[in-house]
Amino acid sequence: MLAIINLVILVIMLKDPFGRSIDYVRLSVTDQCDLRCSYCLPKGFKDFQEPDEWLSFDEVERVIRVFSELGTRRIRLTGGEPLVRKGFEQLAARLAALPGINDLSLSTNATRLEKLAQPLKQAGISRINVSLDTLQAERYKSITSGKLDKTLAGLMAAKQAGFFPIKINMVVMKGVNEDEVEDMVRFCIEHDFTLRFIETMPMGDTGREAANHYVDLHEIQQQLAAKYEFIDSVMHGAGPARYVRIAGTELRIGFITPMSQHFCETCNRVRLSADGTLYMCLGQDHSYALRPLLRDGISDEELKQHIIKAIGLKPEKHEFRENPQQVVRFMSMTGG
Repeated sequence: MLAIINLVILVIMLKDPFGRSIDYVRLSVTDQCDLRCSYCLPKGFKDFQEPDEWLSFDEVERVIRVFSELGTRRIRLTGGEPLVRKGFEQLAARLAALPGINDLSLSTNATRLEKLAQPLKQAGISRINVSLDTLQAERYKSITSGKLDKTLAGLMAAKQAGFFPIKINMVVMKGVNEDEVEDMVRFCIEHDFTLRFIETMPMGDTGREAANHYVDLHEIQQQLAAKYEFIDSVMHGAGPARYVRIAGTELRIGFITPMSQHFCETCNRVRLSADGTLYMCLGQDHSYALRPLLRDGISDEELKQHIIKAIGLKPEKHEFRENPQQVVRFMSMTGG
């Protein structure tokens, strides 16, 4: 009985001011990336944080352990590109072993997955999301400054390693890649991947530039519905995608619509950046710095109280449409 009472208390402790339960942390382990996606980082950008500004693996493990004691069950490892951080698979294994964490997933561009897929599976990561906006090599280079074949090789290595589901994240951009929507559908059917379309968001100067190529995903859904029969569906995970399944296949397509149909009322997450800053909303500047507190030697109980205080700062909704100039940080600084 006491254990049940304690569990109820923990869940209540991580409610935000609007009654939403916060049980999901998106954890950035680095702000660095080996690609330069046009909507995320400017080409040639080098003003990254120094490694000593990042939380150490011990500090990351401690914060996530305390979050788990407060009821958090889901962790997504992200960046920047998380796989550029040396020893990442060791950190993943440490987090997977924490009591209470029952869903450890990864967001990656897959450029390093060819070598790391099997070690990451063994470390305890169960699901992966891969950013892939195009299947055309020259277009991929234009969008990311990278090589498509490295990402595709990483994807196939992840499939071979037994990751399931593998979700493909495609940011749909007018005049850039919206003509590849059906190609991506066929690609995901062929390889048994899940496909998720994402609207551009005006984060930082690059995001606001990308917003000039904004596509309302309702248009994409209508385009596909004219060719395929959709069946309402759901998928395991903690994200905001609304899913349908294409009849006669196992392909599930998710639509992530922060602009045309925001999902703020069901938001269940906060983001912990590589430097230990908690961001309560992707589209707001509410934040809470944990790194100075950790390095000042606070106790676990004090850390819990600071996390609870930070959750109390979570806003009701983003203001991407009302105030697109508000967020000046790049996506890689916040954690994808």
